Amino acid sequence: MTKNKRLIYIALLAAQAVVISLLERAIPFPFAFAPGAKLGLANIITCISLYTLRTKDTLMIICIRLVLATLLGGSLSTFLYSAAGAILSFLGMWLVQKLGPKRVSIIGVSTAGGILHNVGQLMVASFIAGSWNVMLYLPALSFIGILSGIAIGIAANYLLQNVQTLRNFFEAKQALNK
Repeated sequence: MTKNKRLIYIALLAAQAVVISLLERAIPFPFAFAPGAKLGLANIITCISLYTLRTKDTLMIICIRLVLATLLGGSLSTFLYSAAGAILSFLGMWLVQKLGPKRVSIIGVSTAGGILHNVGQLMVASFIAGSWNVMLYLPALSFIGILSGIAIGIAANYLLQNVQTLRNFFEAKQALNK
């Protein structure tokens, strides 16, 4: 992939992640026992970029999403919670992915990200509250993280297969035009 194509691909993924984040923020989540819980739909983009781009490109997409989503409808506290969750989630997903596709599928990678995102947010909440009692939400949020991680992983796997198919199609078409 040429540098320009890679940059365009990064920009498209970042834009999609921002739009998904803003849409998700507008949708109320029905779990009253876990305040602030979200599905983490933007992790679909993180999963796709982990499997199609370099690590630093994926991190750049995450940073762009965090900053733009905050500027377009967030606050300092939403940035802190989102950043802590996203960075810890990314690190965990990256490490789990390094185990290899024979050991862990994209669904497992996504599930690790879902759980670790909640851990990161609870760590910030504990720091802000000055108490580790906030971590009592971890079992409930982990359960939600596992379920959403599986759903996100399935969606990312489906999209990733179609992205690869489209890429192969356009590369073949480009080769024929030369």
